[in-house]
Amino acid sequence: MSRPTGGPTGLPALDLRTRALDLTELMDDPDCDPRALARTFRRFALVNALVSGWRSAWRTHVVPALPVNGRGRVLDLGCGGGDLARAIVRWAASDGFDVEVVGVDPDPRAIEAANRRAPRGVTFRQQSSGDLVAAGERFDVVVSNHVLHHLGDAERNGFLADSEVLATGRSVHSDIRRSSAAYRAYALASPLVSAGTFVRVDGLRSIRRSFTAAELGDALPSGWRAERASPHRVLAVRDA
Repeated sequence: MSRPTGGPTGLPALDLRTRALDLTELMDDPDCDPRALARTFRRFALVNALVSGWRSAWRTHVVPALPVNGRGRVLDLGCGGGDLARAIVRWAASDGFDVEVVGVDPDPRAIEAANRRAPRGVTFRQQSSGDLVAAGERFDVVVSNHVLHHLGDAERNGFLADSEVLATGRSVHSDIRRSSAAYRAYALASPLVSAGTFVRVDGLRSIRRSFTAAELGDALPSGWRAERASPHRVLAVRDA
């Protein structure tokens, strides 16, 4: 269990033993500075490449769930600026897979940012998981990054229920694993890349809102499992 963090690093003492559900992220404010938001989407692409652990999750959790013919469809729910969707289509090509990736997000600002850098094989849409279910869409693998900690209990249950319908193979939802070590590491490193963005404030708030592996396991519906992953990650996984 996480203990209050603080001390020689100069960080304020915080009790990370429980989720800070009262915190909201600056980039979720519809009236936030659009220039800072655009820079934040671009900068989070770099941050996620360094700390999200998705390269490993691609190999261990996504590839085994793809069709044996090497072709497949992957859905990125809550895609934000689209960095995970772009990375998946790039990894798929380098590993010999022919994968179509669809990234969806209900926030038009996110889709606008994602479409500025939409490579071949990736489509970005302003939609929710419920919209896709209603349209009868199906995908081999459904993924998300840093979505679960944003959601209240009812929203999370609906999101996971939609994933169950949309995924014919596997769902893999990755998020931060809350701990004082994760908070300290991000607090010390984020100033290097956060100038003019919401990266530092929102990243620290995300950590405080996130789950431990035990908490996520308790929150998941039947048929789902929580897995610890590196660095400071937790995965919600369900096989169809």
